[in-house]
Amino acid sequence: MDLLEARRLFDPEPGWLNSASYGLPPRPAWAALQEALDDWRHGRTSWEPWAEATERARAAFARLIGASPGDIAVGAAVSQQVGLVAAALPEGARVLAPEVEFTSNLFPYLVQRDRGVTVEMVPLAELVDRIDERVDLVALSAVQSATGEVSDLAAVAARARDVGARVVVDATQAVGWHEIDVAQVDALVCAAYKWLCAPRGTSFCYLAPDLREQITPHAAGWYAGADVHASYYGPRMELAADARRFDISPAWHCWVGAAPALELIEQVGVAAIEEHDVGLANRFRAGLGLPAGDSAIVSLGADVVPEDAGQRLAEAGIRAASRAGSLRASFHLYTTEADVDAAVAALTTH
Repeated sequence: MDLLEARRLFDPEPGWLNSASYGLPPRPAWAALQEALDDWRHGRTSWEPWAEATERARAAFARLIGASPGDIAVGAAVSQQVGLVAAALPEGARVLAPEVEFTSNLFPYLVQRDRGVTVEMVPLAELVDRIDERVDLVALSAVQSATGEVSDLAAVAARARDVGARVVVDATQAVGWHEIDVAQVDALVCAAYKWLCAPRGTSFCYLAPDLREQITPHAAGWYAGADVHASYYGPRMELAADARRFDISPAWHCWVGAAPALELIEQVGVAAIEEHDVGLANRFRAGLGLPAGDSAIVSLGADVVPEDAGQRLAEAGIRAASRAGSLRASFHLYTTEADVDAAVAALTTH
């Protein structure tokens, strides 16, 4: 499916420049969710078809990041999944993270302080140089939520390998528009409700095989069983041999909406989406007299936009966000040039 065809499957109100907060569902995902909700309302079906959507979504996500479905665990939120990795750190471990890191990939380590785990935060530009033999784990976002900065994962991974440190990546602001090489990292966690256009309450976690052997599945339940349908009752526990042992029981209807959304992203292709998204972001930057960038997220401080920027955008019907004291605009496959031009006009017309 080409990008133009895919864009026709969305129904955005003009002016949505906030995909970094949440993505909009394509019509197939919305329709599947409404059908499932109606079936639930009337008790027309059992739950198994809803659970099957979880497996479709898992497989689609695995293909998007170049992994095997057996390396992917499903969950509800990034912090829930990062917490498993953090809990497996040895006492006294040292974690290195960017100083603007989103807290879902930060708090899980900070709450381990009673075990002597320490977290050092440094500017993103200095991160690679600060990775040394004292670092046990590097935690960072593939794309920073606050600033839109795209991390050099290849450089981080190479340096971490040299010193024997793990790399755990929050890819929530990347997967869906920015290509990721999962072979570079030990763990990758991604909430699907932003650039993957899925309902909130869906997240994925890639775990390298050698790492998952060191992690305890603290939230193991029936859905983590080798045979989920033989894991309903009693103390006999046989967990899945792969990353499914870290699954939590899926919120069925969220996954019904997630599967078609991820499959659409896959059909269009992340490379095509990245070209479109970054192209619109650079159109926005050019309209404001800024040089081109490499991100679908644009963060603008008071030195670039007027003090009343938020009010101007709101009056023009543009929905963006305020993050870390800056205006944040984000552009996805359903964003149009007209959306961009309206935002530029609102910010530059006096």
